[in-house]
Amino acid sequence: MPDRPVVTLDVSVLLRLPVPPSAVKHSATDQTPEDAIETAPQQLNAAVRDELLTLVRRMTPRRFERVILKLPDAMGFGGGDLTNGRLTAQGADDGIDGIIHEDALGLDAVFVQAKRYAENHRVGRPDMQKFIGSLTGEGATKGVFVTTSDFSRDASDYLRRMQLRVVLIDGRRLADLMLTHAVGVRTRATYLIRTVDRDFFDEAEI
Repeated sequence: MPDRPVVTLDVSVLLRLPVPPSAVKHSATDQTPEDAIETAPQQLNAAVRDELLTLVRRMTPRRFERVILKLPDAMGFGGGDLTNGRLTAQGADDGIDGIIHEDALGLDAVFVQAKRYAENHRVGRPDMQKFIGSLTGEGATKGVFVTTSDFSRDASDYLRRMQLRVVLIDGRRLADLMLTHAVGVRTRATYLIRTVDRDFFDEAEI
């Protein structure tokens, strides 16, 4: 009996893994094996992103702040050196939770604010004003505001009027970045997909 194709075996393994209903766009019977191979990683990644966000929201505020400082390091920011980032004093609550130095001498710094909020608790204008005020007080021009929820329109509109370079990272983008840069995740399996090399059977090549 001939061996079953490797592609069929790999797809069956992938499709048995749980995925959120919202991530399933087509049933397996409507897909070719190639389509299933392409969509299965997207479905799995969607499930991982949802789980990451759930777990991050359960962290203590201080643990969350530490994770937020690990992310720029994983992205290569600050030279990819974790020692170039530090948390501010615990309980200071002055609108700044961490500082990332873009160079070893600390001549250029990015100030970080991290808010571990529930999904329905958006970052509002008061939080944004406090952060902008802290940046101004430090004489800073760059900042990153991270939250596990989202930003209200008032907060975003207020920021747009300021002459500062501030990046906003909401919960969905945070989970995407953690997945992309392998923060809080690990590779469980790698699947090898083989196809026929038709050039190999070309008479001119043999």
